[in-house]
Amino acid sequence: MKKFVLSTTNPYEILIGKDLIKNAGAYISTCIPPCHLYVITDSTVNNIYAQVVMTSLMEHGYRTSKVVFPAGEHSKNLNTYSNILEAMADEGLNRSDAIVSLGGGVVGDMAGFVAATYMRGIPYVQIPTTYMAAIDASIGGKTGINLLSGKNLTGAYWQPSLVICDYKTFDSLPAEKLRDGIAEAVKCAVVAEDSLITPIKEHHYEYVIERCVSIKKSVVEVDECDKGLRQILNFGHTIGHGLEKLSAFSISHGQAVAKGMVVEARAAYKLGLTDVDISGDLEKILSELGFNLSIDYSLEELYHYALMDKKISGDKITMVIPETIGKCRLQKISLSELRKFIELGLHP
Repeated sequence: MKKFVLSTTNPYEILIGKDLIKNAGAYISTCIPPCHLYVITDSTVNNIYAQVVMTSLMEHGYRTSKVVFPAGEHSKNLNTYSNILEAMADEGLNRSDAIVSLGGGVVGDMAGFVAATYMRGIPYVQIPTTYMAAIDASIGGKTGINLLSGKNLTGAYWQPSLVICDYKTFDSLPAEKLRDGIAEAVKCAVVAEDSLITPIKEHHYEYVIERCVSIKKSVVEVDECDKGLRQILNFGHTIGHGLEKLSAFSISHGQAVAKGMVVEARAAYKLGLTDVDISGDLEKILSELGFNLSIDYSLEELYHYALMDKKISGDKITMVIPETIGKCRLQKISLSELRKFIELGLHP
């Protein structure tokens, strides 16, 4: 088992290994004393892992209960959030109790936001069960839900007390869910470490998770609340979030980010923001990994949702500009330039 300590305002451990999930109670007992642990999960994960986790929790002296919501991005909304809060209140949870998030990125975002806001904040543990959640969503304390106007427009920074990353759970993932994680891993490679591309292609999960966690750790420790450097981890997300919303989330997050990375890399070069055009190499890498990179939405549709991006401040947006595969920088452009940026990126 590999262990990282993320030194945020409230430091916590990230555990990475195989078959960790069956010992969840033992790991959690090192940071959360006996209490009522409320497991938040979705309808898919509930059928595979909930009983194993809850049995381990009870064996280590925890009282347990759970809530299950329908799997999918469409559930990451105010109604689900409200229903979970009401259920917790009905169960009588108080500030000495805690939450266990068991699932992928949607579950982690929802459970984290519930933890951040129930009784003004209670502890929670992340147990990611997808590749994407393991290398990205479960780490760093970003929590939130979607509004009708756009993705992740309501949320809070609330760090977990522990992250238990068991990559054996990837065995239960369908190919499209694995690709979501692959897209985020490729993003890490483009942003910070080009040598990651080969182990990503060869499915060396443990190594890739460790390197991606290490990259995110180094960024989050410098910029916990996403005011500067941490925004570099959003490469491909300005376009990607728009594609998710436009497709009513039929385009998954990873697939959308893959498309977004190619568009944003191409646009950065065509607009003269970088001397190197990595879009061709990036397109080749992602195509070999099984991504469909076509986009069926218009400039105006994508620009509309880009204007909801959280990296906008005043009349400017911070974009991630790839200088090479393995090195990116942040650059502010005007919102009028953003429209041109998207237009250039859509056309090879």
